[in-house]
Amino acid sequence: MRIKQTGGNQSKSNNSKKELKIFKEIMTQFVLEEDPLLAMLKWMMEQLMQIESEMKVGAKRGNIIVIGKAISVDIVQGGLIQDLALYIFVSLRSHHCKQKMVPKIRKGGYIPFFITERKRSEQALIAMVKEAYVNGVSTRKIERLAKELGIENISASQVSQINKGLDEQVKEFRNRPLQKEYPFVWVDALYEKVRDYEGKVVSTAIMIAYGVNLEGKREILAIEPFINESVESWKNFFNKLQARGLQKIALLISDAHLGIQKAFKETFLSASWQRCKVHFMRNILAYVPHRAKEKFAAKLKTVWLQENKKDAQVIAQMIIEEFGKKFPEAIETLQNGLEDSLQFYHFPQIDKRRISSTNVLERINKEIRRRSKVVSIFPSRESYLRLIATYLMEYTEDWEIERSYIQPDKLQQVMEIYEVQLQKAA
Repeated sequence: MRIKQTGGNQSKSNNSKKELKIFKEIMTQFVLEEDPLLAMLKWMMEQLMQIESEMKVGAKRGNIIVIGKAISVDIVQGGLIQDLALYIFVSLRSHHCKQKMVPKIRKGGYIPFFITERKRSEQALIAMVKEAYVNGVSTRKIERLAKELGIENISASQVSQINKGLDEQVKEFRNRPLQKEYPFVWVDALYEKVRDYEGKVVSTAIMIAYGVNLEGKREILAIEPFINESVESWKNFFNKLQARGLQKIALLISDAHLGIQKAFKETFLSASWQRCKVHFMRNILAYVPHRAKEKFAAKLKTVWLQENKKDAQVIAQMIIEEFGKKFPEAIETLQNGLEDSLQFYHFPQIDKRRISSTNVLERINKEIRRRSKVVSIFPSRESYLRLIATYLMEYTEDWEIERSYIQPDKLQQVMEIYEVQLQKAA
């Protein structure tokens, strides 16, 4: 018994030495890499993916088993997908990785657990790629992404299952109750190319409302697809906000679309409307010759940099007198829209850079476009709404744990002034 026990101990000891030797060799390889930590994490994730994929089909790498039809597990080595790298290697947060190794299952497809369980937007993006591929409306870009992800053999039922779960979350978010008061609300549109029900590629808008509540926290308030920007569409947009509980807005910031203005003024009485100064400047500069644009724009910009409304009006008048004959259409545009572009001055307690334009929302839209540019054409309106909504839901969740965007005491002052104006109007 003792001899057997000793032999067992020796066997275990030999195994331990062998494992230690292998471990040291692996560690040495990592140390020699340009980024050892990145290499270690990448290796670990590849091992986890391999184990998970083997468990899924019940076969080890390279083996073939028969379950109705032949299934095999291969390793697909491809170049880094520039934008999807953030999703495939979500923990790496780096674009320096030179290759990816995703196990490929010929039947049913495979998505690593660290993607499917991490973010809604990542699921939505992958589901959209699958949807386009499965429905046969994929572009070359979609086909390449599907193959590099190893999901070209995914079934329609699997796509439907993922989308169903996401759609429920999106619906809940879009219909959730809102607070009664949001002192400041920004509205802007996001346009993307989408394949419609007839198979045509059309430019489709999603209107986004972004607000700051009384705690100073930012929220995405509304995500609504628009067929057109008519007064009726905008009225429906604002009515939905009211139906969800929103009663008071001190200042709405948007571009100068007539539909927005009319619908907002009819829906939220006594609220102020700020014409986005950036959009307004673009409208004015459209009437200025290219050679004179830079010089004129530099002067025009100073109007909205003044400390108060009176000084801004003085500077604007100087520009009107200086350039009235030179650029008559530009100056006429300035005169007609000046007052609406200066409404932010009625809120001196708030940083004017934050409430004078829709830049804050445009930056979000720009980031969404950057993240979704891996797909040039959305396969359906539903996939477009699903992906954009999941991105915006994640922004809102991040803002909940961030510090206040605007100090609550200042927002309280804004609403107290608003109440006084409301009583006067009554």
